[in-house]
Amino acid sequence: MKECKREFRYFTIMDYEKEGDYLQERHRQGWKFRSVYLPGIYEFERATPEDVVYQLDYNQEGIQNKTEYVQMFEDCGWEYIQDFVGYSYFRKPAAQMESSEEIFCDDESRLDMMKRIFKGRMIPLVVVFFCIIIPQLIWNSSRQALDYPILITFMILFILYLMIFVCFTIKYMKFQGRVNKR
Repeated sequence: MKECKREFRYFTIMDYEKEGDYLQERHRQGWKFRSVYLPGIYEFERATPEDVVYQLDYNQEGIQNKTEYVQMFEDCGWEYIQDFVGYSYFRKPAAQMESSEEIFCDDESRLDMMKRIFKGRMIPLVVVFFCIIIPQLIWNSSRQALDYPILITFMILFILYLMIFVCFTIKYMKFQGRVNKR
Protein backbone atom coordinates (compact mmCIF):
# COMPACT_ATOMS: atom_id res chain seq x y z
CA MET A 1 0.00 0.00 0.00
CA LYS A 2 1.26 3.44 -0.92
CA GLU A 3 2.17 5.58 2.11
CA CYS A 4 2.47 8.92 0.29
CA LYS A 5 0.91 10.28 -2.85
CA ARG A 6 0.70 13.45 -4.88
CA GLU A 7 -2.31 14.91 -6.62
CA PHE A 8 -2.75 17.84 -8.94
CA ARG A 9 -5.63 20.22 -8.16
CA TYR A 10 -5.91 23.82 -9.23
CA PHE A 11 -7.72 26.43 -7.16
CA THR A 12 -7.93 30.13 -7.97
CA ILE A 13 -6.85 32.70 -5.42
CA MET A 14 -10.46 33.11 -4.28
CA ASP A 15 -11.15 29.38 -3.92
CA TYR A 16 -9.55 29.07 -0.47
CA GLU A 17 -12.79 27.61 0.98
CA LYS A 18 -13.03 25.01 -1.80
CA GLU A 19 -9.38 24.15 -1.23
CA GLY A 20 -10.03 23.64 2.49
CA ASP A 21 -13.04 21.44 1.66
CA TYR A 22 -10.91 19.39 -0.74
CA LEU A 23 -8.24 18.82 1.93
CA GLN A 24 -10.90 17.91 4.48
CA GLU A 25 -12.45 15.36 2.11
CA ARG A 26 -9.06 13.79 1.37
CA HIS A 27 -8.46 13.43 5.14
CA ARG A 28 -11.85 11.74 5.55
CA GLN A 29 -10.70 9.28 2.89
CA GLY A 30 -7.51 8.51 4.85
CA TRP A 31 -5.08 10.93 3.19
CA LYS A 32 -3.60 13.55 5.52
CA PHE A 33 -2.36 16.73 3.83
CA ARG A 34 1.41 17.21 4.15
CA SER A 35 2.25 20.04 1.79
CA VAL A 36 1.53 21.87 -1.42
CA TYR A 37 4.18 23.03 -3.82
CA LEU A 38 4.24 24.43 -7.29
CA PRO A 39 0.81 25.64 -8.18
CA GLY A 40 -1.53 22.75 -7.56
CA ILE A 41 0.62 19.79 -6.50
CA TYR A 42 -0.60 18.43 -3.17
CA GLU A 43 1.24 15.81 -1.17
CA PHE A 44 -0.63 13.47 1.19
CA GLU A 45 0.35 10.69 3.56
CA ARG A 46 -1.72 7.66 4.51
CA ALA A 47 -3.57 8.26 7.81
CA THR A 48 -6.54 7.02 9.76
CA PRO A 49 -9.67 8.46 8.14
CA GLU A 50 -11.11 11.19 10.35
CA ASP A 51 -13.02 14.44 10.03
CA VAL A 52 -10.44 17.21 10.13
CA VAL A 53 -11.25 20.80 9.20
CA TYR A 54 -8.72 22.67 7.07
CA GLN A 55 -8.66 26.46 6.92
CA LEU A 56 -6.50 28.85 4.92
CA ASP A 57 -5.58 32.41 5.81
CA TYR A 58 -3.95 34.97 3.53
CA ASN A 59 -1.96 37.35 5.68
CA GLN A 60 1.45 38.60 4.56
CA GLU A 61 1.88 40.58 7.78
CA GLY A 62 1.20 37.43 9.80
CA ILE A 63 3.85 35.56 7.85
CA GLN A 64 6.35 38.35 8.58
CA ASN A 65 5.69 37.91 12.34
CA LYS A 66 5.47 34.16 12.00
CA THR A 67 6.07 33.08 15.60
CA GLU A 68 3.29 35.25 17.04
CA TYR A 69 1.00 34.57 14.10
CA VAL A 70 1.27 30.78 14.37
CA GLN A 71 1.04 30.90 18.18
CA MET A 72 -2.23 32.83 17.98
CA PHE A 73 -3.80 29.99 15.96
CA GLU A 74 -2.22 27.24 18.03
CA ASP A 75 -3.67 28.84 21.18
CA CYS A 76 -7.09 28.24 19.61
CA GLY A 77 -6.26 24.61 18.83
CA TRP A 78 -5.31 24.97 15.16
CA GLU A 79 -2.29 23.03 13.89
CA TYR A 80 -0.07 25.05 11.56
CA ILE A 81 0.98 23.11 8.46
CA GLN A 82 2.78 25.44 6.06
CA ASP A 83 2.81 28.70 4.09
CA PHE A 84 2.46 28.72 0.32
CA VAL A 85 2.21 31.77 -1.98
CA GLY A 86 0.88 33.96 0.82
CA TYR A 87 -1.59 31.46 2.28
CA SER A 88 -1.09 29.79 5.64
CA TYR A 89 -2.60 26.31 6.05
CA PHE A 90 -4.14 25.17 9.35
CA ARG A 91 -6.10 22.11 10.47
CA LYS A 92 -8.08 21.02 13.49
CA PRO A 93 -9.99 17.79 14.24
CA ALA A 94 -13.72 18.42 13.87
CA ALA A 95 -14.30 16.69 17.23
CA GLN A 96 -12.35 19.50 18.95
CA MET A 97 -14.33 22.27 17.29
CA GLU A 98 -17.07 24.26 18.91
CA SER A 99 -20.07 24.22 16.52
CA SER A 100 -19.07 25.82 13.19
CA GLU A 101 -15.80 27.29 14.42
CA GLU A 102 -13.60 28.93 11.82
CA ILE A 103 -10.38 30.88 11.88
CA PHE A 104 -12.48 33.88 10.82
CA CYS A 105 -14.86 34.93 13.52
CA ASP A 106 -17.08 37.07 11.28
CA ASP A 107 -17.76 38.22 7.74
CA GLU A 108 -15.80 41.45 8.25
CA SER A 109 -12.68 39.33 8.94
CA ARG A 110 -13.27 37.40 5.71
CA LEU A 111 -13.72 40.67 3.83
CA ASP A 112 -10.43 41.93 5.31
CA MET A 113 -8.74 38.77 4.05
CA MET A 114 -10.18 39.36 0.57
CA LYS A 115 -8.76 42.88 0.66
CA ARG A 116 -5.35 41.43 1.62
CA ILE A 117 -5.63 38.99 -1.30
CA PHE A 118 -6.46 41.89 -3.61
CA LYS A 119 -3.47 43.91 -2.44
CA GLY A 120 -1.06 41.00 -2.37
CA ARG A 121 -2.11 39.06 -5.45
CA MET A 122 -4.39 41.08 -7.70
CA ILE A 123 -2.47 44.37 -7.78
CA PRO A 124 0.68 42.64 -9.13
CA LEU A 125 -1.49 40.91 -11.76
CA VAL A 126 -3.02 44.27 -12.74
CA VAL A 127 0.47 45.79 -13.08
CA VAL A 128 1.63 42.91 -15.32
CA PHE A 129 -1.60 43.16 -17.30
CA PHE A 130 -1.32 46.88 -18.02
CA CYS A 131 2.47 47.14 -18.28
CA ILE A 132 3.27 44.00 -20.27
CA ILE A 133 0.30 42.18 -21.76
CA ILE A 134 -1.72 45.12 -23.12
CA PRO A 135 1.34 46.92 -24.64
CA GLN A 136 2.57 43.67 -26.22
CA LEU A 137 -0.87 42.90 -27.60
CA ILE A 138 -1.14 46.39 -29.12
CA TRP A 139 2.42 46.36 -30.44
CA ASN A 140 2.07 42.91 -32.05
CA SER A 141 -1.30 43.66 -33.61
CA SER A 142 -0.12 46.97 -35.12
CA ARG A 143 2.93 45.54 -36.91
CA GLN A 144 2.98 45.06 -40.68
CA ALA A 145 4.26 41.49 -40.44
CA LEU A 146 2.26 39.88 -37.67
CA ASP A 147 3.99 37.29 -35.53
CA TYR A 148 0.95 35.05 -35.05
CA PRO A 149 2.31 32.72 -32.34
CA ILE A 150 3.26 35.68 -30.14
CA LEU A 151 0.01 37.50 -30.90
CA ILE A 152 -2.03 34.40 -30.05
CA THR A 153 -0.03 33.86 -26.84
CA PHE A 154 -0.71 37.42 -25.67
CA MET A 155 -4.37 37.15 -26.67
CA ILE A 156 -4.68 34.00 -24.56
CA LEU A 157 -2.95 35.74 -21.65
CA PHE A 158 -5.25 38.74 -22.11
CA ILE A 159 -8.35 36.50 -21.91
CA LEU A 160 -6.94 34.55 -18.96
CA TYR A 161 -6.15 37.70 -16.99
CA LEU A 162 -9.54 39.17 -17.83
CA MET A 163 -11.25 36.02 -16.53
CA ILE A 164 -9.22 36.18 -13.29
CA PHE A 165 -10.18 39.83 -12.75
CA VAL A 166 -13.84 39.23 -13.50
CA CYS A 167 -14.08 36.13 -11.26
CA PHE A 168 -12.33 37.88 -8.37
CA THR A 169 -14.46 41.01 -8.75
CA ILE A 170 -17.72 39.04 -8.87
CA LYS A 171 -16.84 36.97 -5.78
CA TYR A 172 -15.62 40.04 -3.93
CA MET A 173 -18.69 42.14 -4.79
CA LYS A 174 -21.11 39.34 -3.82
CA PHE A 175 -19.39 38.85 -0.51
CA GLN A 176 -19.15 42.58 0.16
CA GLY A 177 -22.87 42.93 -0.61
CA ARG A 178 -23.67 40.12 1.82
CA VAL A 179 -21.57 41.76 4.55
CA ASN A 180 -23.08 45.20 3.97
CA LYS A 181 -26.67 43.85 4.24
CA ARG A 182 -26.06 42.83 7.84
